Amino acid sequence: MPIITINNRKVHIQELNKGAEQTVVLIHGMFSNLSIYYFNIAPILAQHYHVVMYDLKSHGMSERVLEGYDLENMYSDLLGLIDFLELKKVHLVGYSFGGLIALKTALKAPDRVDQLVVMEAPDPRDDKTRDIIDQYSKEFLEHYVANFTDTTKVQMGKRQMEKNHRMYEFLFEQTSIKADMIRETDFLTETNLTGLETSTLLLYGAQSNCKPTGEWLQSQINNAELELIPGDHNIPIQEPAQIAEAINNFLSQSLSKSKPLTQNHG
Repeated sequence: MPIITINNRKVHIQELNKGAEQTVVLIHGMFSNLSIYYFNIAPILAQHYHVVMYDLKSHGMSERVLEGYDLENMYSDLLGLIDFLELKKVHLVGYSFGGLIALKTALKAPDRVDQLVVMEAPDPRDDKTRDIIDQYSKEFLEHYVANFTDTTKVQMGKRQMEKNHRMYEFLFEQTSIKADMIRETDFLTETNLTGLETSTLLLYGAQSNCKPTGEWLQSQINNAELELIPGDHNIPIQEPAQIAEAINNFLSQSLSKSKPLTQNHG
């Protein structure tokens, strides 16, 4: 279980294909963990890239902390990770609230971000956002139990389910996460997105409640393209192969044209 120390806190990370020339950092959403990428999306990306996944603070196997869930702190943690791994420049892929972290990082440290993929990032102004994230996080957990326990040889029964739900309770009831997320209400509207020069792919579910945010982001970011994936906010679970294919196709723009990516990922 690789654990590193960033900003004086223990962070769980996983890496695939360390020898690849370019690196993709995958950021999960709130109340989830890196396994949302680990089993399907990351292995496909690792055919061409060094893939880095990490658990956000108090998520997965990372250290639990009481505060620091705002975008500025999350950006600081991500930049600390990139520095720790001595990576000069990376591609960023962020899902849900992780998409907002990726966007914040591309705005504050454009010299460290090659290309950006924002997947199902919500509008923080939406009062229903936290409910949506929580709802789909529970769906993620149930899907994990149903599909991956045999693969991972980890039998997540009722006790493990209850442990994960206690994590939700810890985050909601003992940490500053609610207040921190509320403080980010105006993040998108108060940010000059037209100044973002990073080539950006917006991936949203065709039936997602967050799709209007993706369409709005496309209108604000000069170098953005929007691709709709069948499904709702939970598209990384519903269509992981299509998500990986879309990311691969987008990131291949930065690879040498003499080494085009294959369309067949098995």
